[in-house]
Amino acid sequence: MDKKFVLFMKYLPIGAGLFKLNRSNLIKQLKTNSIAVLNANDIMPTNADGTMPFRQNNDLFYLSGIDQEETTLVLMPDFYEEKFREILFVKETSELIAIWEGHKLTREEATEISGIKSVFPNTELEKMLPLLMEQAEYIYLNANEHSRADNVVETRDERFINWCKKRFPLHCYERLAPIMRDLRSVKSEIEITLLQKACDITAGGFRRVLEFVKPGVMEYEIEAEYIHEFVSNRSRGFAYAPIIASGLNACVLHYIENNKVCQAGDVLLMDVGAEYANYNADMTRAIPVSGRFTDRQKAVYNAVLKVKNEAAGMLAPGNTIKAYHEEVGKIMESELLGLKLLDKTAIKNQDPENPAYKKYFMHGTSHHLGLDVHDVGSLSQPMRAGNVFTVEPGIYIREENLGIRLEDNVLITEKGTLNLMKQIPVEAEEIEEIMNTK
Repeated sequence: MDKKFVLFMKYLPIGAGLFKLNRSNLIKQLKTNSIAVLNANDIMPTNADGTMPFRQNNDLFYLSGIDQEETTLVLMPDFYEEKFREILFVKETSELIAIWEGHKLTREEATEISGIKSVFPNTELEKMLPLLMEQAEYIYLNANEHSRADNVVETRDERFINWCKKRFPLHCYERLAPIMRDLRSVKSEIEITLLQKACDITAGGFRRVLEFVKPGVMEYEIEAEYIHEFVSNRSRGFAYAPIIASGLNACVLHYIENNKVCQAGDVLLMDVGAEYANYNADMTRAIPVSGRFTDRQKAVYNAVLKVKNEAAGMLAPGNTIKAYHEEVGKIMESELLGLKLLDKTAIKNQDPENPAYKKYFMHGTSHHLGLDVHDVGSLSQPMRAGNVFTVEPGIYIREENLGIRLEDNVLITEKGTLNLMKQIPVEAEEIEEIMNTK
């Protein structure tokens, strides 16, 4: 493969095989005489003429591997001419664009990445669609239907939906999101390899930080150590805004200021993950700033570790998220009793809709992981082999300035679970040993 092409993105080429497989799996779910259209994300503005870094629409990437703005994928598997059953429309480059913005994909490169032979400039999209639509009965369009989505900005997909319904009002419209949710929630071997790479890069960052942290360092200095390690290993950077939270900050679940001094005697909670080839790791670890846990800190730490390990063992095909979280709650309840944070009276009198353990463990234990950190996947359907979940229990004791959460990324298989973060230290004694061997 051409060296220039290899360097087009930070990550190494994935190969068209993954995207051909993904398209094949999608096509099997479409009705006869259907057309499916997916659009790239926009480059979002900041202020004046500034823009945010581009992040591709994950469904488009999943089906094509194209990591460039102003891209549209059109699939029409029953079209009478085979060459138009899969079409990519990409941004047409020029000498001027190359000078000001850098290299954009040629048609040959787009084909090599995606395995799609028919590639056209995106200026041809509106001219070609009427020919395809004439043969189509059903139109599958994409939208962000994630249960936690809060869409306040109109996306390129949403603009296309409005345009398409106005231009072709009498077709039958179908939703792509439920199909993509089911397909993406079960990871292929190649996807597991990419997720493992993201986890391995994250592991390198954590080990680097274990040797760096000491009383007096700033939370943002620790953040800088992570980003150095991540980008040095072909990651675009953090998979999400990193949480580097020392002392009481660790009891703020979404603390991202990362601007305080790490004090001697405090525990430092770090919720960070590297992104690699658009796939994401999601790790949480808690370490003693001074290099040694106090007896109380270690007792809380080991209670969280026990819940994490037992919860991971309950991830299995056929189990449901609801039943799983209920069982994890019972394990946490027992640990909080042992730590004397709860007593039997509080448990006896608890509201079943708001159990007593929620005072110290107020969030869920697991979510899907993949191209999105909170990846698409059904919360009502049973777990399946190929699902990847986080496992992240925590105990937060504000009155003790202590918050501990431990999180791994776990693959469900037919034969059990595979911890993609088994290479990352998590036992309290191992963490102390590394921090005191400098």
